[in-house]
Amino acid sequence: MEDKMKKSTLMAVVTLLAAGTVLTACSKPKEEGSGASVSPTKAGSSSSAPEKRGKIKMSLYDRGNTPPAEGTVTNNRWTKWINENAPADVEYVAIPRFESKQKFNTLFASGEAPDVITEFDTSYRDQLYSQKQLLPLEDLIKQHAPNYNKLLEKYPILRQIGTKPDGKLYEIGRVIPSSVQIAVFIRTDWLKKLSLPIPQTPDDLLKVSKAFTEQDPDGNGKKDTYGFSLAYLGDKAIDAMHGNTMFIKDDKLIEDDARMKAAVSFKKRLFDEGVVDRDYLTDKNGEKAKKDFLSGKLGIYVADNANVDLLTTLRSTNRDATIAPMLMPKTEFGQYTIGMLNPLQMTTVVYAGSKDPVAAVKTIDFMIAEPTWKMLKFGTENVHWKNDELGCPRAINPDLRKTEVNYNADLNLIATTVDSKVICNLPVLDKNIPNAEEWAGIRQQTRALYENPAIPLYTLTHSEHMPTLPADLLKINNDWIQQSKDLIAKTVVSGGSVSVDQGMNDLKNLKQKIGQNQTLDWYAKWYEQNKKNAFLTKDIYQYLLKNN
Repeated sequence: MEDKMKKSTLMAVVTLLAAGTVLTACSKPKEEGSGASVSPTKAGSSSSAPEKRGKIKMSLYDRGNTPPAEGTVTNNRWTKWINENAPADVEYVAIPRFESKQKFNTLFASGEAPDVITEFDTSYRDQLYSQKQLLPLEDLIKQHAPNYNKLLEKYPILRQIGTKPDGKLYEIGRVIPSSVQIAVFIRTDWLKKLSLPIPQTPDDLLKVSKAFTEQDPDGNGKKDTYGFSLAYLGDKAIDAMHGNTMFIKDDKLIEDDARMKAAVSFKKRLFDEGVVDRDYLTDKNGEKAKKDFLSGKLGIYVADNANVDLLTTLRSTNRDATIAPMLMPKTEFGQYTIGMLNPLQMTTVVYAGSKDPVAAVKTIDFMIAEPTWKMLKFGTENVHWKNDELGCPRAINPDLRKTEVNYNADLNLIATTVDSKVICNLPVLDKNIPNAEEWAGIRQQTRALYENPAIPLYTLTHSEHMPTLPADLLKINNDWIQQSKDLIAKTVVSGGSVSVDQGMNDLKNLKQKIGQNQTLDWYAKWYEQNKKNAFLTKDIYQYLLKNN
Protein backbone atom coordinates (compact mmCIF):
# COMPACT_ATOMS: atom_id res chain seq x y z
CA MET A 1 0.00 0.00 0.00
CA GLU A 2 2.86 2.32 0.79
CA ASP A 3 4.24 1.88 -2.74
CA LYS A 4 0.82 2.58 -4.16
CA MET A 5 0.48 5.72 -2.09
CA LYS A 6 3.88 6.92 -3.24
CA LYS A 7 2.80 6.35 -6.81
CA SER A 8 -0.44 8.19 -6.12
CA THR A 9 1.44 11.11 -4.66
CA LEU A 10 3.84 11.26 -7.62
CA MET A 11 1.24 10.96 -10.34
CA ALA A 12 -1.67 12.91 -8.90
CA VAL A 13 0.08 15.62 -6.95
CA VAL A 14 -1.20 19.01 -7.82
CA THR A 15 1.67 21.21 -6.83
CA LEU A 16 2.14 24.21 -9.06
CA LEU A 17 1.31 24.69 -12.62
CA ALA A 18 2.53 27.82 -14.31
CA ALA A 19 0.54 30.03 -11.95
CA GLY A 20 1.06 27.92 -8.84
CA THR A 21 -2.61 27.60 -8.02
CA VAL A 22 -4.98 24.85 -7.01
CA LEU A 23 -8.45 24.68 -8.48
CA THR A 24 -11.63 23.89 -6.67
CA ALA A 25 -14.76 23.23 -8.50
CA CYS A 26 -16.41 26.35 -7.24
CA SER A 27 -13.52 28.74 -7.04
CA LYS A 28 -12.06 31.10 -9.60
CA PRO A 29 -10.44 29.38 -12.60
CA LYS A 30 -6.73 28.78 -12.23
CA GLU A 31 -3.96 29.45 -14.66
CA GLU A 32 -2.46 26.34 -16.18
CA GLY A 33 0.84 26.46 -17.96
CA SER A 34 0.11 24.40 -21.02
CA GLY A 35 -1.98 24.11 -24.15
CA ALA A 36 -2.95 21.87 -27.02
CA SER A 37 -3.94 22.02 -30.66
CA VAL A 38 -7.25 21.12 -32.22
CA SER A 39 -8.36 20.51 -35.73
CA PRO A 40 -10.90 23.05 -37.04
CA THR A 41 -13.31 20.17 -37.61
CA LYS A 42 -16.11 18.84 -35.49
CA ALA A 43 -14.09 17.19 -32.74
CA GLY A 44 -15.44 13.85 -31.61
CA SER A 45 -17.42 13.19 -34.79
CA SER A 46 -16.90 9.67 -36.11
CA SER A 47 -18.56 10.29 -39.47
CA SER A 48 -17.72 12.67 -42.30
CA ALA A 49 -21.23 12.50 -43.72
CA PRO A 50 -23.22 15.72 -43.38
CA GLU A 51 -25.87 15.61 -40.69
CA LYS A 52 -28.86 17.76 -39.90
CA ARG A 53 -27.69 20.53 -37.62
CA GLY A 54 -29.60 20.84 -34.39
CA LYS A 55 -30.16 23.84 -32.16
CA ILE A 56 -29.98 23.77 -28.37
CA LYS A 57 -29.60 25.92 -25.29
CA MET A 58 -26.85 25.18 -22.75
CA SER A 59 -26.33 26.74 -19.33
CA LEU A 60 -23.01 28.41 -18.50
CA TYR A 61 -21.90 29.78 -15.14
CA ASP A 62 -21.33 33.53 -15.10
CA ARG A 63 -18.64 34.45 -12.59
CA GLY A 64 -18.34 38.04 -13.81
CA ASN A 65 -14.74 37.43 -14.92
CA THR A 66 -14.98 37.80 -18.70
CA PRO A 67 -12.63 40.61 -19.79
CA PRO A 68 -14.62 43.35 -21.59
CA ALA A 69 -12.32 43.08 -24.61
CA GLU A 70 -13.37 39.43 -24.98
CA GLY A 71 -17.10 40.14 -25.06
CA THR A 72 -19.55 38.51 -22.66
CA VAL A 73 -19.71 35.14 -20.94
CA THR A 74 -22.14 33.91 -23.60
CA ASN A 75 -20.63 35.66 -26.64
CA ASN A 76 -16.87 35.54 -26.97
CA ARG A 77 -14.14 33.93 -29.05
CA TRP A 78 -14.72 30.51 -27.43
CA THR A 79 -18.51 30.36 -27.65
CA LYS A 80 -18.12 31.42 -31.31
CA TRP A 81 -15.52 28.68 -31.87
CA ILE A 82 -17.88 26.12 -30.38
CA ASN A 83 -20.67 27.20 -32.69
CA GLU A 84 -18.33 26.96 -35.66
CA ASN A 85 -17.30 23.40 -34.77
CA ALA A 86 -20.06 21.76 -32.73
CA PRO A 87 -22.71 19.47 -34.26
CA ALA A 88 -25.42 21.93 -33.23
CA ASP A 89 -26.01 25.64 -32.84
CA VAL A 90 -25.55 26.42 -29.16
CA GLU A 91 -27.23 29.33 -27.43
CA TYR A 92 -25.58 29.82 -24.06
CA VAL A 93 -27.68 30.88 -21.09
CA ALA A 94 -25.79 32.81 -18.41
CA ILE A 95 -26.30 31.43 -14.89
CA PRO A 96 -24.95 33.56 -11.98
CA ARG A 97 -22.52 31.19 -10.25
CA PHE A 98 -23.68 31.72 -6.70
CA GLU A 99 -27.34 32.29 -7.50
CA SER A 100 -27.71 29.37 -9.87
CA LYS A 101 -30.73 27.72 -8.28
CA GLN A 102 -32.73 30.93 -8.32
CA LYS A 103 -31.93 31.50 -11.99
CA PHE A 104 -32.70 27.92 -12.98
CA ASN A 105 -36.01 28.03 -11.10
CA THR A 106 -36.96 31.19 -12.99
CA LEU A 107 -36.10 29.56 -16.31
CA PHE A 108 -38.12 26.43 -15.51
CA ALA A 109 -41.10 28.52 -14.38
CA SER A 110 -41.07 30.49 -17.62
CA GLY A 111 -40.64 27.44 -19.84
CA GLU A 112 -37.16 28.55 -20.89
CA ALA A 113 -35.04 25.85 -19.23
CA PRO A 114 -31.85 25.03 -21.18
CA ASP A 115 -31.60 21.69 -22.97
CA VAL A 116 -28.25 21.00 -21.29
CA ILE A 117 -27.88 21.97 -17.64
CA THR A 118 -24.49 22.10 -15.95
CA GLU A 119 -24.68 22.47 -12.17
CA PHE A 120 -22.37 21.45 -9.33
CA ASP A 121 -25.11 21.26 -6.68
CA THR A 122 -26.06 17.61 -6.23
CA SER A 123 -29.16 18.45 -4.21
CA TYR A 124 -30.50 20.69 -6.99
CA ARG A 125 -29.95 18.03 -9.65
CA ASP A 126 -31.69 15.55 -7.33
CA GLN A 127 -34.56 18.00 -7.00
CA LEU A 128 -34.91 18.18 -10.78
CA TYR A 129 -34.92 14.38 -10.91
CA SER A 130 -37.64 14.12 -8.27
CA GLN A 131 -39.69 16.66 -10.24
CA LYS A 132 -39.28 14.51 -13.38
CA GLN A 133 -37.47 17.32 -15.17
CA LEU A 134 -34.55 15.15 -16.31
CA LEU A 135 -34.17 12.89 -19.33
CA PRO A 136 -32.80 9.34 -19.02
CA LEU A 137 -29.62 9.20 -21.11
CA GLU A 138 -28.48 5.58 -21.42
CA ASP A 139 -29.81 4.93 -24.94
CA LEU A 140 -28.92 8.39 -26.21
CA ILE A 141 -25.36 8.00 -24.95
CA LYS A 142 -25.00 4.56 -26.54
CA GLN A 143 -26.20 5.86 -29.90
CA HIS A 144 -24.78 9.39 -30.04
CA ALA A 145 -21.94 9.81 -27.53
CA PRO A 146 -18.93 7.67 -28.47
CA ASN A 147 -16.55 9.78 -26.37
CA TYR A 148 -18.61 9.42 -23.20
CA ASN A 149 -19.13 5.73 -23.90
CA LYS A 150 -15.35 5.30 -23.87
CA LEU A 151 -15.16 7.22 -20.60
CA LEU A 152 -17.81 4.94 -19.07
CA GLU A 153 -15.79 1.92 -20.16
CA LYS A 154 -12.65 3.33 -18.57
CA TYR A 155 -14.38 4.58 -15.41
CA PRO A 156 -17.50 2.43 -14.89
CA ILE A 157 -17.99 4.07 -11.51
CA LEU A 158 -19.33 7.10 -13.43
CA ARG A 159 -22.34 5.05 -14.48
CA GLN A 160 -22.95 3.95 -10.91
CA ILE A 161 -22.83 7.50 -9.57
CA GLY A 162 -24.89 8.94 -12.43
CA THR A 163 -27.72 6.43 -11.98
CA LYS A 164 -30.77 7.53 -9.99
CA PRO A 165 -33.01 5.40 -7.71
CA ASP A 166 -35.18 4.27 -10.63
CA GLY A 167 -32.14 2.50 -12.06
CA LYS A 168 -31.71 4.82 -15.05
CA LEU A 169 -28.67 6.91 -15.99
CA TYR A 170 -29.44 10.64 -15.83
CA GLU A 171 -26.18 12.39 -15.00
CA ILE A 172 -22.96 12.88 -16.95
CA GLY A 173 -19.78 13.29 -14.94
CA ARG A 174 -16.10 14.01 -15.21
CA VAL A 175 -12.93 12.71 -13.63
CA ILE A 176 -10.62 15.32 -12.10
CA PRO A 177 -7.28 14.98 -10.30
CA SER A 178 -7.77 14.32 -6.63
CA SER A 179 -6.28 16.97 -4.39
CA VAL A 180 -6.29 18.01 -0.77
CA GLN A 181 -8.81 20.79 -0.32
CA ILE A 182 -8.60 21.59 3.39
CA ALA A 183 -5.28 21.22 5.21
CA VAL A 184 -3.73 22.45 8.46
CA PHE A 185 -0.45 24.39 8.40
CA ILE A 186 1.79 25.20 11.35
CA ARG A 187 4.63 27.68 11.84
CA THR A 188 7.64 25.39 12.13
CA ASP A 189 10.01 28.30 12.81
CA TRP A 190 7.95 29.02 15.94
CA LEU A 191 8.14 25.35 16.92
CA LYS A 192 11.92 25.42 16.54
CA LYS A 193 12.28 28.59 18.58
CA LEU A 194 10.18 27.15 21.42
CA SER A 195 11.70 23.63 21.15
CA LEU A 196 8.33 22.02 20.46
CA PRO A 197 7.38 19.16 18.10
CA ILE A 198 4.40 19.12 15.74
CA PRO A 199 1.35 18.18 17.88
CA GLN A 200 0.43 14.49 17.86
CA THR A 201 -2.26 14.41 20.56
CA PRO A 202 -5.06 16.77 21.64
CA ASP A 203 -3.01 17.70 24.71
CA ASP A 204 -0.06 18.47 22.43
CA LEU A 205 -2.28 20.71 20.32
CA LEU A 206 -3.37 22.65 23.38
CA LYS A 207 0.20 22.88 24.68
CA VAL A 208 1.59 24.19 21.39
CA SER A 209 -1.31 26.61 20.95
CA LYS A 210 -0.72 27.92 24.45
CA ALA A 211 3.01 28.38 23.81
CA PHE A 212 2.29 30.20 20.54
CA THR A 213 0.00 32.52 22.49
CA GLU A 214 2.09 33.19 25.59
CA GLN A 215 5.79 32.74 24.76
CA ASP A 216 6.32 35.49 22.16
CA PRO A 217 7.19 33.18 19.24
CA ASP A 218 7.69 36.09 16.83
CA GLY A 219 10.17 37.72 19.20
CA ASN A 220 8.72 41.23 19.06
CA GLY A 221 8.39 41.53 22.83
CA LYS A 222 4.59 41.76 22.66
CA LYS A 223 1.82 39.34 23.51
CA ASP A 224 0.13 39.70 20.13
CA THR A 225 0.07 36.16 18.72
CA TYR A 226 -2.25 33.23 19.25
CA GLY A 227 -2.17 29.52 18.59
CA PHE A 228 -5.36 28.37 16.85
CA SER A 229 -8.50 29.85 15.33
CA LEU A 230 -11.96 28.38 15.82
CA ALA A 231 -13.36 30.55 13.05
CA TYR A 232 -14.94 28.87 10.04
CA LEU A 233 -12.77 25.88 9.03
CA GLY A 234 -11.00 25.85 12.39
CA ASP A 235 -14.26 24.83 14.02
CA LYS A 236 -14.76 22.15 11.36
CA ALA A 237 -11.24 20.84 11.98
CA ILE A 238 -12.05 20.17 15.64
CA ASP A 239 -15.20 18.30 14.60
CA ALA A 240 -13.13 16.27 12.14
CA MET A 241 -10.55 15.54 14.83
CA HIS A 242 -13.26 13.86 16.90
CA GLY A 243 -15.13 12.25 13.99
CA ASN A 244 -18.16 14.33 14.95
CA THR A 245 -20.61 13.26 12.26
CA MET A 246 -22.64 10.23 11.17
CA PHE A 247 -20.53 7.09 10.89
CA ILE A 248 -20.87 3.37 10.23
CA LYS A 249 -20.73 0.93 13.13
CA ASP A 250 -21.71 -2.73 12.91
CA ASP A 251 -22.95 -2.00 9.37
CA LYS A 252 -25.40 0.63 10.67
CA LEU A 253 -25.29 4.39 10.11
CA ILE A 254 -25.43 6.14 13.47
CA GLU A 255 -24.46 9.25 15.39
CA ASP A 256 -22.67 9.24 18.73
CA ASP A 257 -23.28 12.00 21.28
CA ALA A 258 -19.91 11.16 22.84
CA ARG A 259 -18.14 12.46 19.73
CA MET A 260 -20.08 15.69 19.76
CA LYS A 261 -19.47 16.14 23.49
CA ALA A 262 -15.72 15.58 23.05
CA ALA A 263 -15.58 18.12 20.21
CA VAL A 264 -17.54 20.73 22.18
CA SER A 265 -15.38 20.11 25.25
CA PHE A 266 -12.16 20.62 23.32
CA LYS A 267 -13.42 23.81 21.67
CA LYS A 268 -14.38 25.15 25.08
CA ARG A 269 -11.01 24.11 26.48
CA LEU A 270 -9.17 26.03 23.75
CA PHE A 271 -11.29 29.10 24.37
CA ASP A 272 -11.04 28.96 28.15
CA GLU A 273 -7.24 28.61 27.93
CA GLY A 274 -7.15 31.81 25.87
CA VAL A 275 -5.30 30.30 22.90
CA VAL A 276 -7.84 31.26 20.22
CA ASP A 277 -9.12 34.55 18.88
CA ARG A 278 -11.67 35.72 21.45
CA ASP A 279 -13.80 37.26 18.70
CA TYR A 280 -13.76 34.24 16.40
CA LEU A 281 -17.56 34.13 16.16
CA THR A 282 -17.55 37.38 14.15
CA ASP A 283 -15.12 35.87 11.62
CA LYS A 284 -17.86 34.12 9.64
CA ASN A 285 -15.80 33.19 6.59
CA GLY A 286 -12.36 32.83 8.17
CA GLU A 287 -10.91 35.90 6.47
CA LYS A 288 -9.58 37.37 9.71
CA ALA A 289 -7.88 34.08 10.61
CA LYS A 290 -6.28 34.00 7.18
CA LYS A 291 -5.12 37.60 7.55
CA ASP A 292 -3.72 36.86 11.00
CA PHE A 293 -1.76 33.87 9.70
CA LEU A 294 -0.39 35.76 6.71
CA SER A 295 0.64 38.70 8.89
CA GLY A 296 2.44 36.42 11.34
CA LYS A 297 -0.01 36.52 14.26
CA LEU A 298 -1.51 33.00 14.09
CA GLY A 299 0.53 29.82 14.53
CA ILE A 300 -1.80 27.05 13.31
CA TYR A 301 -4.08 27.74 10.36
CA VAL A 302 -6.73 25.59 8.65
CA ALA A 303 -6.47 26.55 4.99
CA ASP A 304 -8.83 26.08 2.07
CA ASN A 305 -7.09 25.36 -1.26
CA ALA A 306 -3.76 26.76 -0.20
CA ASN A 307 -1.30 27.62 -2.94
CA VAL A 308 2.15 29.16 -3.21
CA ASP A 309 0.70 32.60 -2.45
CA LEU A 310 0.16 31.47 1.14
CA LEU A 311 3.89 31.11 1.63
CA THR A 312 4.86 34.11 -0.49
CA THR A 313 2.49 36.49 1.31
CA LEU A 314 3.60 35.19 4.72
CA ARG A 315 7.24 35.72 3.75
CA SER A 316 6.55 39.29 2.62
CA THR A 317 6.12 40.36 6.25
CA ASN A 318 7.89 37.47 8.00
CA ARG A 319 11.05 36.86 5.99
CA ASP A 320 12.26 33.82 7.94
CA ALA A 321 8.88 32.13 8.39
CA THR A 322 8.65 28.41 7.64
CA ILE A 323 5.54 26.24 7.56
CA ALA A 324 4.63 22.57 7.27
CA PRO A 325 1.39 20.61 6.92
CA MET A 326 0.11 18.71 9.95
CA LEU A 327 -2.73 16.32 10.60
CA MET A 328 -5.24 17.03 13.31
CA PRO A 329 -4.28 14.79 16.26
CA LYS A 330 -5.66 11.33 16.82
CA THR A 331 -8.35 10.94 19.49
CA GLU A 332 -10.07 7.94 21.05
CA PHE A 333 -12.44 8.03 18.05
CA GLY A 334 -9.71 7.71 15.42
CA GLN A 335 -7.79 10.08 13.15
CA TYR A 336 -9.32 11.84 10.19
CA THR A 337 -8.79 14.43 7.46
CA ILE A 338 -11.14 17.32 6.84
CA GLY A 339 -11.92 17.79 3.16
CA MET A 340 -10.79 16.88 -0.35
CA LEU A 341 -11.74 17.67 -3.91
CA ASN A 342 -14.26 15.24 -5.34
CA PRO A 343 -12.40 13.13 -7.94
CA LEU A 344 -15.64 12.01 -9.60
CA GLN A 345 -18.00 14.91 -10.24
CA MET A 346 -21.46 14.68 -11.72
CA THR A 347 -22.01 17.98 -13.52
CA THR A 348 -24.43 17.64 -16.43
CA VAL A 349 -28.04 16.65 -17.10
CA VAL A 350 -30.48 17.04 -19.99
CA TYR A 351 -33.89 18.71 -19.59
CA ALA A 352 -36.78 16.28 -20.04
CA GLY A 353 -38.55 18.91 -22.16
CA SER A 354 -35.69 19.27 -24.63
CA LYS A 355 -36.97 19.61 -28.19
CA ASP A 356 -33.80 18.06 -29.62
CA PRO A 357 -32.25 15.64 -27.09
CA VAL A 358 -30.13 14.02 -29.80
CA ALA A 359 -28.46 17.35 -30.59
CA ALA A 360 -28.04 17.94 -26.85
CA VAL A 361 -26.22 14.65 -26.29
CA LYS A 362 -24.13 15.03 -29.47
CA THR A 363 -23.04 18.48 -28.30
CA ILE A 364 -22.15 17.17 -24.85
CA ASP A 365 -20.06 14.48 -26.51
CA PHE A 366 -18.35 17.10 -28.69
CA MET A 367 -17.43 19.07 -25.56
CA ILE A 368 -15.96 15.91 -24.01
CA ALA A 369 -13.72 15.19 -27.03
CA GLU A 370 -10.02 15.69 -26.33
CA PRO A 371 -9.42 18.15 -29.22
CA THR A 372 -12.31 20.28 -27.96
CA TRP A 373 -11.34 20.51 -24.31
CA LYS A 374 -7.71 21.12 -25.22
CA MET A 375 -8.64 24.05 -27.40
CA LEU A 376 -10.83 25.52 -24.66
CA LYS A 377 -8.31 24.81 -21.92
CA PHE A 378 -5.11 25.89 -23.64
CA GLY A 379 -6.05 28.15 -26.53
CA THR A 380 -4.56 28.45 -30.00
CA GLU A 381 -1.26 26.89 -31.03
CA ASN A 382 1.64 29.34 -31.44
CA VAL A 383 -0.53 32.07 -29.93
CA HIS A 384 -1.28 30.78 -26.46
CA TRP A 385 0.89 27.64 -26.39
CA LYS A 386 3.56 25.58 -28.08
CA ASN A 387 4.94 22.10 -27.44
CA ASP A 388 7.78 21.73 -24.97
CA GLU A 389 10.65 19.25 -25.17
CA LEU A 390 8.34 16.45 -24.05
CA GLY A 391 5.81 17.21 -26.75
CA CYS A 392 3.38 18.68 -24.24
CA PRO A 393 1.60 22.02 -24.75
CA ARG A 394 2.92 24.81 -22.52
CA ALA A 395 1.94 28.45 -22.25
CA ILE A 396 3.91 30.96 -24.34
CA ASN A 397 2.68 34.11 -22.62
CA PRO A 398 0.89 33.49 -19.31
CA ASP A 399 -0.48 37.04 -19.22
CA LEU A 400 -2.03 36.71 -22.68
CA ARG A 401 -3.42 33.33 -21.78
CA LYS A 402 -4.89 34.73 -18.58
CA THR A 403 -6.68 37.43 -20.55
CA GLU A 404 -7.82 35.43 -23.56
CA VAL A 405 -8.31 31.88 -22.27
CA ASN A 406 -8.65 31.44 -18.50
CA TYR A 407 -12.07 33.06 -18.18
CA ASN A 408 -13.69 30.23 -20.16
CA ALA A 409 -12.95 27.41 -17.66
CA ASP A 410 -16.64 26.61 -17.12
CA LEU A 411 -16.95 25.57 -20.76
CA ASN A 412 -14.99 22.49 -19.67
CA LEU A 413 -17.35 21.70 -16.81
CA ILE A 414 -18.46 18.63 -18.75
CA ALA A 415 -15.05 17.34 -19.80
CA THR A 416 -12.54 14.99 -18.23
CA THR A 417 -9.41 16.94 -19.09
CA VAL A 418 -6.91 14.07 -18.95
CA ASP A 419 -4.37 14.05 -21.76
CA SER A 420 -4.02 10.81 -23.73
CA LYS A 421 -0.26 11.35 -23.46
CA VAL A 422 0.36 10.44 -19.82
CA ILE A 423 3.50 12.54 -19.41
CA CYS A 424 1.50 15.66 -20.24
CA ASN A 425 -0.72 15.15 -17.19
CA LEU A 426 2.17 15.57 -14.77
CA PRO A 427 2.41 18.99 -13.11
CA VAL A 428 5.07 21.37 -14.29
CA LEU A 429 7.00 23.47 -11.82
CA ASP A 430 7.61 27.09 -12.82
CA LYS A 431 10.85 27.94 -11.04
CA ASN A 432 10.39 31.62 -11.89
CA ILE A 433 7.59 31.88 -9.33
CA PRO A 434 8.95 32.93 -5.91
CA ASN A 435 9.03 30.03 -3.41
CA ALA A 436 7.77 27.63 -6.09
CA GLU A 437 10.19 24.81 -5.37
CA GLU A 438 9.70 25.01 -1.63
CA TRP A 439 5.92 25.04 -2.02
CA ALA A 440 6.11 22.02 -4.32
CA GLY A 441 7.76 20.12 -1.47
CA ILE A 442 5.12 21.31 0.99
CA ARG A 443 2.37 20.16 -1.36
CA GLN A 444 3.95 16.72 -1.65
CA GLN A 445 4.12 16.47 2.14
CA THR A 446 0.49 17.54 2.37
CA ARG A 447 -0.72 14.92 -0.06
CA ALA A 448 1.33 12.20 1.61
CA LEU A 449 -0.37 13.04 4.91
CA TYR A 450 -3.87 13.73 3.66
CA GLU A 451 -4.42 11.10 0.97
CA ASN A 452 -3.71 8.10 3.15
CA PRO A 453 -6.63 5.63 3.36
CA ALA A 454 -5.56 4.87 6.95
CA ILE A 455 -6.46 8.47 7.85
CA PRO A 456 -9.68 8.96 5.89
CA LEU A 457 -12.09 11.80 5.34
CA TYR A 458 -14.19 12.11 8.48
CA THR A 459 -17.55 12.29 6.69
CA LEU A 460 -19.62 9.41 5.32
CA THR A 461 -18.70 10.50 1.79
CA HIS A 462 -17.90 13.64 -0.11
CA SER A 463 -20.74 16.16 0.20
CA GLU A 464 -21.39 15.95 -3.56
CA HIS A 465 -22.23 12.25 -3.16
CA MET A 466 -24.52 12.61 -0.16
CA PRO A 467 -28.18 11.79 -0.76
CA THR A 468 -30.63 14.67 -0.86
CA LEU A 469 -33.15 14.85 1.94
CA PRO A 470 -36.87 15.32 1.24
CA ALA A 471 -37.95 18.96 1.46
CA ASP A 472 -39.50 18.70 4.93
CA LEU A 473 -36.46 16.96 6.41
CA LEU A 474 -34.11 19.32 4.58
CA LYS A 475 -35.68 22.24 6.43
CA ILE A 476 -35.40 20.40 9.74
CA ASN A 477 -31.77 19.58 9.05
CA ASN A 478 -30.91 23.15 8.07
CA ASP A 479 -32.61 24.43 11.23
CA TRP A 480 -30.65 21.91 13.29
CA ILE A 481 -27.34 22.89 11.72
CA GLN A 482 -27.83 26.58 12.44
CA GLN A 483 -29.44 26.32 15.87
CA SER A 484 -27.08 23.64 17.16
CA LYS A 485 -24.14 25.73 15.95
CA ASP A 486 -25.46 28.67 17.96
CA LEU A 487 -25.91 26.54 21.08
CA ILE A 488 -22.41 25.11 20.79
CA ALA A 489 -20.93 28.58 20.34
CA LYS A 490 -22.80 29.76 23.42
CA THR A 491 -21.37 26.84 25.40
CA VAL A 492 -17.83 27.44 24.15
CA VAL A 493 -17.62 31.17 24.95
CA SER A 494 -19.71 31.18 28.12
CA GLY A 495 -16.89 30.63 30.60
CA GLY A 496 -18.34 29.04 33.73
CA SER A 497 -21.94 30.07 33.11
CA VAL A 498 -22.74 27.17 30.74
CA SER A 499 -21.09 23.79 31.32
CA VAL A 500 -20.50 21.24 28.59
CA ASP A 501 -23.06 18.93 30.21
CA GLN A 502 -25.64 21.71 30.22
CA GLY A 503 -24.82 22.52 26.61
CA MET A 504 -25.24 18.89 25.60
CA ASN A 505 -28.59 18.74 27.39
CA ASP A 506 -29.70 21.85 25.49
CA LEU A 507 -28.65 20.18 22.23
CA LYS A 508 -30.58 17.04 23.14
CA ASN A 509 -33.71 19.09 23.82
CA LEU A 510 -33.27 21.02 20.57
CA LYS A 511 -32.92 17.81 18.59
CA GLN A 512 -36.18 16.52 20.03
CA LYS A 513 -37.97 19.85 19.63
CA ILE A 514 -37.27 20.31 15.91
CA GLY A 515 -37.45 16.59 15.04
CA GLN A 516 -33.86 16.07 13.92
CA ASN A 517 -34.10 12.39 14.83
CA GLN A 518 -36.36 12.00 11.79
CA THR A 519 -33.46 13.14 9.62
CA LEU A 520 -31.07 10.68 11.23
CA ASP A 521 -33.60 7.88 10.78
CA TRP A 522 -33.95 8.80 7.09
CA TYR A 523 -30.18 8.68 6.54
CA ALA A 524 -29.96 5.35 8.37
CA LYS A 525 -32.69 3.87 6.19
CA TRP A 526 -31.06 5.29 3.06
CA TYR A 527 -27.77 3.65 4.00
CA GLU A 528 -29.42 0.30 4.64
CA GLN A 529 -31.10 0.39 1.23
CA ASN A 530 -28.19 1.82 -0.77
CA LYS A 531 -24.97 0.67 0.93
CA LYS A 532 -24.11 -1.70 -1.93
CA ASN A 533 -24.29 1.00 -4.61
CA ALA A 534 -23.58 4.23 -2.74
CA PHE A 535 -20.24 5.94 -3.36
CA LEU A 536 -18.85 6.30 0.16
CA THR A 537 -15.56 7.50 1.62
CA LYS A 538 -14.04 4.02 1.48
CA ASP A 539 -14.92 3.89 -2.23
CA ILE A 540 -13.18 7.22 -2.86
CA TYR A 541 -9.92 5.81 -1.50
CA GLN A 542 -10.31 2.55 -3.39
CA TYR A 543 -10.81 4.56 -6.56
CA LEU A 544 -7.74 6.71 -5.87
CA LEU A 545 -5.53 3.69 -5.21
CA LYS A 546 -6.71 2.02 -8.41
CA ASN A 547 -6.54 5.01 -10.73
CA ASN A 548 -3.65 7.17 -9.53
